[in-house]
Amino acid sequence: MDIPKNADAAHYNDTIVRQFSIMAVVWGVVGMLVGVIIAAQLAWPELNFGIPWLTYGRLRPLHTNAVIFAFGGSALFATSYYVVQRTCQVRLFAGPLASFTFWGWQLVILAAAISLPLGYTQGKEYAELEWPIDILIALVWVAYAIVFFGTVGIRKVRHIYVANWFYGAFILAVAVLHIVNSAAIPAGMMKSYSAYAGVQDAMVQWWYGHNAVGFFLTAGFLGMMYYFIPKQAGRPVYSYRLSIVHFWALIFTYMWAGPHHLHYTALPDWTQSVGMLFSLILLAPSWGGMINGIMTLSGAWHKLRDDPILRFLIVSLSFYGMSTFEGPMMAIKTVNALSHYTDWTVGHVHAGALGWVGMITMGSLYYLVPRLFGKDKMHSVKAIEVHFWLATIGIVLYIAAMWIAGVMQGLMWRAVNADGTLTYTFVEGVKATYPFYVIRFTGGVLYLTGMVMMLWNVIMTVTSGRAVTVAIPSAQPAHA
Repeated sequence: MDIPKNADAAHYNDTIVRQFSIMAVVWGVVGMLVGVIIAAQLAWPELNFGIPWLTYGRLRPLHTNAVIFAFGGSALFATSYYVVQRTCQVRLFAGPLASFTFWGWQLVILAAAISLPLGYTQGKEYAELEWPIDILIALVWVAYAIVFFGTVGIRKVRHIYVANWFYGAFILAVAVLHIVNSAAIPAGMMKSYSAYAGVQDAMVQWWYGHNAVGFFLTAGFLGMMYYFIPKQAGRPVYSYRLSIVHFWALIFTYMWAGPHHLHYTALPDWTQSVGMLFSLILLAPSWGGMINGIMTLSGAWHKLRDDPILRFLIVSLSFYGMSTFEGPMMAIKTVNALSHYTDWTVGHVHAGALGWVGMITMGSLYYLVPRLFGKDKMHSVKAIEVHFWLATIGIVLYIAAMWIAGVMQGLMWRAVNADGTLTYTFVEGVKATYPFYVIRFTGGVLYLTGMVMMLWNVIMTVTSGRAVTVAIPSAQPAHA
């Protein structure tokens, strides 16, 4: 609904939230569809049809970028812009710059969707995009920081709510990580060489790679958790003091965990040990946050019976707790000797990605969309219920298959005969893994089906509603 220009300042800027929310769902379907295609290719390799840009090596980075940065990124933009306005009780700072972040981010995603299948890549995990796209990402991110921190700076409420601390840390950390890791020397329009070499390049890459998980996929989504779980449950955060301890412990510890990706490599042994140590310490703040989120339901557990949105939010925390136990365990060198380079790692990543990131995002968007379009609830609550079970069953099939396959691979690869020769050939390991790849594909199909249902539900809700403007309330007392 259009409003006069002079009335803008009295209303929240939810246009940008609507745009990012809808695109998060669209990109979720696209990213997960590509994931299902490459899962199918691992079970049935002929499905690339001999076409170079449909091969696993081209589509796999497209899948990770689409799910992390297109789906997850759009959801983070949407929720952070929504939350920072409500908790600061002001309109979004620098509206035109906020609009630039939307169109700039969609351009980044489009550029990734074109360049990666064509084979333009830096070959760095989660940082494959070539230097012109990296520059655009940096520009969008600086604009994002100006909008977010500008909004916090002009807030009417003295207190800065904890969700904004997590969003703020995510924005600052990702800026530093991206700019440092993407330092490169251009050698053509779509070709560059890293500014680092050898083991230093690996160290910088996994400092970036693990903190992309730690800040992009954890801190930002914890911002969602601290706002949307209390809102949907109608309860205050269980312990505000614990949330602050959780914040400072998490952001300090996560930064140092990256070397656990480089156990038994040319990286100095002491650096590997530091990575392992901080990974183990990380368990405490991670579980502190999980417990804080789950215990927010104290006195409201009965709501889980008939509120599928709350179920999404709470079950996501269960997967968060499981992933943040599994990660430190896999960082222990003796465990890592078995798990690394196997599908156990793939199972771990997807327990976090599908279970934590996916479900907290879906729950948050199911909360947001009807409110952004003047509806009391989503078009079909029953469809949310079905989506929840499809997603949950899909995740369990996926990660259980990968865990079993991973442990089996690790044991087969290091099994030796009495004379010191390998017991199994590599091909035998691949053959033994095949049934689990089929199960993984099945789980992925279920998860994707739920996401398609969500897209239908969102479209029906949006088309039957209308964009609404929400007046900014007068500021509450500083202690509120």
